[in-house]
Parts: sequence; structure tokens; C-alpha cells
Amino acid sequence: MTYYGGKELADAFRTVRKNTVQIASEIPEERYDFRAAPDSRSIRETLVHIAISPTYATHVHGNRITDLSTIDIQELMTRVIADEAKPRSKKEIVALLQTEGETFASYLADLTEPFLAEMVTMMPGRDQDAKSRFEMLLAFKEHEMHHSGQLMIVQRMIGMVPHLTRQMQERMAQRPAAQAQK
Repeated sequence: MTYYGGKELADAFRTVRKNTVQIASEIPEERYDFRAAPDSRSIRETLVHIAISPTYATHVHGNRITDLSTIDIQELMTRVIADEAKPRSKKEIVALLQTEGETFASYLADLTEPFLAEMVTMMPGRDQDAKSRFEMLLAFKEHEMHHSGQLMIVQRMIGMVPHLTRQMQERMAQRPAAQAQK
């Protein structure tokens, strides 16, 4: 028995995606082409990248691939990059984040412990020869958290206070009143 399976993966992913959707919703569309540095992704590109990234996971795990060297990575990445490059409005990006996020979360929720325990052989030259499907799928939540952190820094750069910071500030402001009632 494990304490973290498909349902928990799905719940955690939904939490992260909910935060990403809120970030995407709060940033004004006219700022979507802002780049923190010339060679970095724009806000728009980062959000679309986040939305589409689970495509790789569903390809590998949905097809029950057990050796990544059998994948035509060039062909897969060409498809993903082409999909990421499609022009999209803010409304379309928020909808893409929501629909693709729920599709991936629903996929995760149905995964069994034996499936998550299966080992997948990594590409040659990696620091590990194999990883469990669980570890590989958990990485997609971590990947999104990484990019969400970048987006929160970018929000600061364009003069916004990220929603998680605002929520923490509200909790801190309520503490004195709660302590006074004791």
C-alpha cells in the first residue's frame, strides 16, 4: 500500500494547475508578450508550454512505452513545438490550461499502483538508467510548479502582486484579530 497514488497525483496536479490558471487569468493580455530576458519565453509562450507539456506524458504512459530510446523524440518534439507555436488569445490560453489540465488530471486519477510502479528505461546518457512511472508523472507537476514560480516573478516585474502572496498577506493580516478573540 502506498500513500500517494493516482488519485493523489491528480489532486496535487489540479491544485498546481488551478494556481497557473489564476496567474494566467490575472495577467492582462497586453502583457502576454512580455519577456523577462530577450532569450526567455514570453508569458504567452510559457503558459502554452505549461498547457501542452503533459502531451509527452500521455504519449509515453498512455502507450505504455517502457524504453524511451524507442520513441522518435524528434518527431514528437516537432509536433509539440508546432502546437505551442499556434497563435492563441488569452481567452484561448486560459481555456487550454483548463481543458488540458483536467484531461491530464483525469488520466492520472485512474492510474493504479502497479502501473505507477512500472520502471521505464531512460534515454542513454541520463544520470539514471530507469525511473518509475510515478516519478516520471510527478515530474510534470514539478515542471509546472517551476514555470509557475517563474511567472510569479514575471508578475512582480510587470507590477503585479501574485495571488499566493496576496492570500498569505490576508492570512497574516487576520492573525492579530484572531488572537485578540482568544
